[in-house]
Amino acid sequence: MSRAAWHVRIECGGEVGAGFLVTRSKVLTCAHVVRNRDWAQVTVVFPHRRELGEVPAQVIVHGGWRDDKDPGDLVVLQLDREVPLLPARFAPPYAAHGSPTPELEAYGFPAGYDEGSIAKYRAVSDTLIADQWVQLEAAQAHGQPLAPGFSGAAVALPDGRVVGMITQSAAEPDVRVGRMLPTEVMARYWYHLGKLVPPSHTGSPDATRRLYELVERAEGAGLACDPARIYVAAVGRFGPKPPPERFASLRSAARHVHWEVDDPEAVTRFADQLEELLDRPSASPASVWSPILVELERSGEGHDRVTVRVSAYRDGLRHPVGTARMPRAEVEAYVQKGIDDAFTHLAPGTDELITFVLPREWLNEPVAHWECGPDDSTPLGCAHPLVVADRQRYGSGRMRHQLTKKWQELQACGGTLALHRVDCGSQERSPSLRKRLRAEEANLAGYATPPSAAPDGRFAVGLNAPVPVLLWRREAGCPDAAHDSPCPGTAFLDALAEYVDGVQPAELPRHIQWLREEADADDAPGRHWARDVQLLWDDPRCFPQPTASLHSPVA
Repeated sequence: MSRAAWHVRIECGGEVGAGFLVTRSKVLTCAHVVRNRDWAQVTVVFPHRRELGEVPAQVIVHGGWRDDKDPGDLVVLQLDREVPLLPARFAPPYAAHGSPTPELEAYGFPAGYDEGSIAKYRAVSDTLIADQWVQLEAAQAHGQPLAPGFSGAAVALPDGRVVGMITQSAAEPDVRVGRMLPTEVMARYWYHLGKLVPPSHTGSPDATRRLYELVERAEGAGLACDPARIYVAAVGRFGPKPPPERFASLRSAARHVHWEVDDPEAVTRFADQLEELLDRPSASPASVWSPILVELERSGEGHDRVTVRVSAYRDGLRHPVGTARMPRAEVEAYVQKGIDDAFTHLAPGTDELITFVLPREWLNEPVAHWECGPDDSTPLGCAHPLVVADRQRYGSGRMRHQLTKKWQELQACGGTLALHRVDCGSQERSPSLRKRLRAEEANLAGYATPPSAAPDGRFAVGLNAPVPVLLWRREAGCPDAAHDSPCPGTAFLDALAEYVDGVQPAELPRHIQWLREEADADDAPGRHWARDVQLLWDDPRCFPQPTASLHSPVA
């Protein structure tokens, strides 16, 4: 049987295009080829198997295309019966961009060629046009152009494996350029295509099927989870970082680990993580963190003396690591050693969360910039998820009760974060801000200024409301408290709102760690908008044994 038997010719209301069989009953083509489907029958013909006749079909998946400028120019057609043909085979993602660049073949149906015609092209670059299309140029100066009738045609390597689909042909006969949707983009619009496209490594087909089935099960169950966290667990702490744009969905994370990660076992580990979440009884998302607590407060022995207490949580129980009183200048070195020792108390494989419990007047301390150790200059906030907590609300039974209730409500509704801005130039009074935060059930307050620069006690309002999560920039950078011109604080909140949009509250510490790492690695870290981001995050369910106030010998 000809390996080209899976190529099809499609007619719909006067439009003629191409397509290709991907299962025994499903065909892929362009949405614009069947644009008249509302009033005209879609028919599919197999030019290499004429005896199959015209096979009626209907659209079961539509990519969202509406006109020539729209993305998503893809549909899946369901044939009204199975056909006895082997479907097309797919190449791994990016196979169109080898070295040397391979010659690609498209089988289309231009005017006068009902039996089909072949065009040979090459991909110009691996850069996507508008994050959608690969540009194609003719492999030779003469030959068949991508004329009308090629839309929907499979773009194949010389061995017949498919790398994409023609979506745009040349309007003029002498123009030999076109565009294709590569398979990695096509899978955005039809999720099940991911099962058919092999990874670059030699992974197990059974593992791939299990991965996609578990993702569908998770979506059907409405599982609230952070795709980035599952990805990191799958690739390992030293594996490839998530893409800068983050994962929009569990599906996108699964595709990324399937196609972009070279380790074939990463697919299995991703699926294992997902299955564990699906089978786990309903529990607090905060329970996945293993906190290391660093508590600081004035010792009472003098202005410069500090009491430091380091402890670690394991299985909900708190394990003391060390307590000491010392001059403030010695605190950082003591904390470095205490955190290092605290790791020995954590359960293997758990995710640490370094939490600094600070007096309210010290919440702006640059603890995320403290170095990991005397021989490791990596900032703590880049090496680990790191948050601060306000000692006053951390030790308040009333606030812990309110915060626990708010975190439980966030979990129950599967809520994500939405930034409630407190701009530096705002004239809003504290009572009005308190009313707004409560009326809007704010789960995240973002401040354009550090706590000490927030006028009229506005920062304390967020702490006492209490809002579950607070974020701010440690540097002021604004001309004064009352101004209406653009400033660093406004730019910070604008970027922050986009960054946290859609993030699960329980997973924010990990995202802020990545953000700090991104800022630190920037070519100009001093100008990065997140260079001094500070995160207050204190879900009481993470810390089931609140500490009593540290003893002061003077008191």
